[in-house]
Amino acid sequence: MIKVRANTIDERELVEMCMNELCQKLNFSGTQNLLQRDVEFMCDSIESKTGIQISLSTMKRLLNGQFSKLPQVATLNAITTFLDYQHWQDFKVKHTPPITNGPLLTETVTETSVESQTNRVSRAKKFMLPALILLAVVILSFALKMGGNAPGNFAKAQFSVHKATSDEIPNTVVFHYNIDDVNADSFFIQQSWDRNRRVRVYKNNYTLTDIYYEPGYHTAKLYANDEIIKTEDVSIPTDRWFLYAKDNMYANPEYIKSCCLEEEGSFGLELEDFAENQIDISKEKEYVYTYFPSKIEVSSDNYVLKARVRMREIRNNQCPHIMVEVFCQKYFMFFRSTTKGCSSETFLQFGENFIGGKNTDLTPLGYDVREWKDIEVKVKDRQVTISVDGREAFKTRYENSAGLLTGLGFISNGLCEIDFVELKGLDGTVVYASDFE
Repeated sequence: MIKVRANTIDERELVEMCMNELCQKLNFSGTQNLLQRDVEFMCDSIESKTGIQISLSTMKRLLNGQFSKLPQVATLNAITTFLDYQHWQDFKVKHTPPITNGPLLTETVTETSVESQTNRVSRAKKFMLPALILLAVVILSFALKMGGNAPGNFAKAQFSVHKATSDEIPNTVVFHYNIDDVNADSFFIQQSWDRNRRVRVYKNNYTLTDIYYEPGYHTAKLYANDEIIKTEDVSIPTDRWFLYAKDNMYANPEYIKSCCLEEEGSFGLELEDFAENQIDISKEKEYVYTYFPSKIEVSSDNYVLKARVRMREIRNNQCPHIMVEVFCQKYFMFFRSTTKGCSSETFLQFGENFIGGKNTDLTPLGYDVREWKDIEVKVKDRQVTISVDGREAFKTRYENSAGLLTGLGFISNGLCEIDFVELKGLDGTVVYASDFE
C-alpha cells in the first residue's frame, strides 16, 4: 500500500483568495456588495501602479467567481503585482501549502500492477518521442511564420501632445502618434485617468484631437492592446479659481461663473449663482472649486496646507461633506470629512494608500462640516498628519512619491466657503495663499 498527500487548494480557490486580499488592501469589507465606483476604483488603482488595465467586466467576474476557466495570466499578474507579489506564480507558491501538509490518500498497489504499469510506460515512450519531435517542429515553424505579428516593437511608437491654447477651459489638445511599426491587435489613446475617455486609433493615421473639459494635470496614455506603451503629461492650468458642478465623477462639468466670489472676507458661491448659470440644484451634485497654477515646483512629499472652511447646504443632505484635495502629478491626495454620524462615508487617499471609513475608524475626521473649521494637512517625508482645529485627527504614510504639487481643490455636496487658504512647501515656497480680504 502506497500513501500520498493531496494538495487541497485549486486555482479557483487561489483566485478567490487573491480577490479577498485585493479587497482587504483597498479597505473593502469583502468581494460582495461592491458598488460600481468601488470596482472602478480597483481597476484604476491597479492600472496606476502596474500600467495594466483590467476591464470592469473582467474584474466583476473575478470578484464574483464567475469564470469557467482560469483568467489570463497577464490579468492575474497585474493584480498580484499590485498586491506586492512578484507575479501570479509567486502568489500561488506563497498561498499553496506544502504537499506534506495535505490529507493522506491511500491506494493499494500490487507488484504485478507496478510491473505492468512500468512496461506500458516503456512502450509508450517509444512512440511518444517521434511524435514530440514532430510537434516541436510544427510549433517552431508556426512561431517563425507568425513571429512578425506577435505583440512588440513598442519602443518604436511615437507619441507627443500640444495644446490649442495655454490655459483656456475647455481646451483642445492635439495628440501626434506613429504606431506603424508597432505590433498589436488594437491601439487606443486615453487622455487621463478616466477610462471612458479612451479613443481607438489606427495605423497610417497620425493625429487625434480631443477636448479637456476640466483643468488639472493629466497623464495621457498610448495603449497597445491593454498595455500602456507611452505616456505624456498634459497640464491644463487656470491661474485662477475655476468652479463647476458634476452629477458624478464621470460626467462633463457644468461651469459656474460669478461676478462676486469674494465678499466679506470669504470666498464662495451664492444660491443666485446657480440660477444665473442654469444649474439644477434639485439633483444631487458635487460642487468643485479648483486652482491650478501654471508653475509647479513644490514636492508632494514635503508640504503643508492650511485652510479655514465650511459648507452651506443647498438641499437636504443626510450626510453633508467637504473633500479637501491637493492635486499632484501622480496619485491622489485628499480626505473627505462629514458629520460624525456619517463617519462610515469618510475616506482618504495619500499616494498609493487609500483608507476607507467602512474598514477603518475615521471618526476623528468627522465633525459638523457646516461650522467653520481650521484644517491642516502636513506631509513630511511622506508622513501625513491631518489636524482639525489644532488637534491631530489622523496620521498615515505612503511609499511612492506623487511627484510635484499641481493644484488645490475643495469639493462638497453643498456650497463651500473658504475664509483662508495657504499651500506651500516646507521650504517656504508658496503654491497659493489668500485670506480673501
